[in-house]
Formats: sequence, C-alpha cells, structure tokens
Amino acid sequence: MAALAFVHTFWLFVVLVCLTQLAHSAGGASRGPLVRGFGGTHLARYRAYLRSVANLAGCCGALAAGAAVQLDTRAAYLALVVGNAISFLACAAIITRLPSLPPIPVPQMTGRWIVLKDKPYLAVTALDAILGIQGQVLVFALPVWIVSQTHAPRWFVGVAVLVNTALVASLQVRASRGIDTSPAAGRAMRRSGVAFLIGMALIAATSAMPGWLAVTVMTLGVAAHTVGELWHAAGSLELQFRFAPAHAQGQYTGISGLGTGLANVAAPSLLGLLCIAWGAPGWLLMGGIFVAVGLAAPAVVRWGERTRPHSAEAV
Repeated sequence: MAALAFVHTFWLFVVLVCLTQLAHSAGGASRGPLVRGFGGTHLARYRAYLRSVANLAGCCGALAAGAAVQLDTRAAYLALVVGNAISFLACAAIITRLPSLPPIPVPQMTGRWIVLKDKPYLAVTALDAILGIQGQVLVFALPVWIVSQTHAPRWFVGVAVLVNTALVASLQVRASRGIDTSPAAGRAMRRSGVAFLIGMALIAATSAMPGWLAVTVMTLGVAAHTVGELWHAAGSLELQFRFAPAHAQGQYTGISGLGTGLANVAAPSLLGLLCIAWGAPGWLLMGGIFVAVGLAAPAVVRWGERTRPHSAEAV
C-alpha cells in the first residue's frame, strides 16, 4: 500500500494492486481460524460485534476518502494512501500481542484440500456468492439510479450509505441472535431474499415520483435492504464456521472469500444491465433472483448437515 505513493506508471500500479489484493485474500482466510479460536462459546455474538465494528470503520474510511476527493489535491490523496498503510502497521502490531492459539491436530487420512471435495459447502458458497451481489446494490446500483433515473437530490446518495451503515452497526448483534445453528442460518438466508425483493421493489417504484416522495420511499427501501443484509451476513457467517472442520477453517474461509470475490467482479455488470439499463423491471428481476436463491438455501443447508462427519459437534 505504501508503495502506491511512488507509482507513476500504469503497469506498476496494476502489479501493486494485485499484490495488495492477494494480501487481502490471505488476510481474510487467516482471520477465520483466529475468529474461531478467540470467539469461544459465543462465536455468533463475537462475529456480529466484529461485523458491526468493521462496518463502522468502513464508513469512517469512506468519509476520509470523500474529504480527499473534495480537496482534490495530490497531498490529500497521498495522505489517504499513507494513512491506510499506517493503519495496516497498527493492525499488525495489535495482532502480535494476541495470545498464542495452540495448533489443531489434523485427523489421519485427511487430504490437503478437503474443501474442494465438500460439494454441499461449495453449493452453499455459490448461493452465498449470489446473495452477496446485494452488497453492490447500495454502493453501485442505487447511486447511479438516483442520479440518472429519479428526481431525488444527489446528496441522498451519501445519506443512503449512512442509513445503511448506522443500521448495520447498531442492529447486527441483535439480528444475529438465535442464528447459531445450520437450520437457523438457512432460514435467515431465506428471509434475506424476501427482504431484498421488498427493498428493491420500493427503490424501483421511485423513478416517476417527485423528489421528496422518492427520498422517503427509497429510505424505506434502503432500510428493508439492510434488514436483508443483516440476515444474510448472520446466516453466511454461521455456515462458514458451522460446516468447516476446525483444522481446515482457513481453507473453508478462503473458498468463501473466493465466492465473494467472484460475486463482486460480476455485480457491477449484472446490476448495470438489470437495474440501470432495464429500469424498474430489472430491479424486480434481481430481487426475484435473490428470493429464489434464499428459498433454495435451507434445502442445500440440510444437504450439508447430512454430510458432516460430526454434525452434532458444537462449533
């Protein structure tokens, strides 16, 4: 990250961005065993707190980026890059002070890449990745929709993100209560699909509304979408840890991160086609896809439960 401050050619920039993304992916996979090790018997609650804090931190980062864009000076952009690099150093210093976790013994006759043979988990990852496209709805599709297709003021783009962040930061722990088993996680993903459809239907209805009414309806749509996001996050995280053997948590988290990454790659093109090019019918179609995936989730989760070698063992 710090090296980006010294880059002046495109291809060197590409190389450094690839390296930072590799580090990001490795970090995501390595956090899984740490979360599992330190979460203890209250893992679901611990994960919910982590997500609330991460969402709040993301909002602070967005505000800092917004300030740099507003200043629009080289010094402001360099400060953003260097500040980000320093934050990584601070995180590394904190991690070195964590107590050591004992290694988890690997069962005999266990393959190195068992997650690639776990078909139910791969199916769960695929469903989770499709639902994960919802993460781009409020940060990509909605801003373009507001600016190009509605009479709502442009400042509402920032308000929508703040509403989403405030709800996630304040409600993620509460929304995660009771989602501490595989069936509960499957049902949470099913509910999330319905919530996404409701939110996207409300947003789709704002194209012909006057500005003040469009803002009101879109706020309700953002709130409904955020409720779906809370349920999806709780269910997704529970399955990532519930289905993973303790000794292979890192590779299971890594595969889940791969699914999320592919969804983030596909999301702008898919949402641009459906929600922007097709307009209101496209919003409803995308919401229908979320509902279909959510309805399929409990059956796939039951399949996964049946194939666990120790399905009754607590996480």
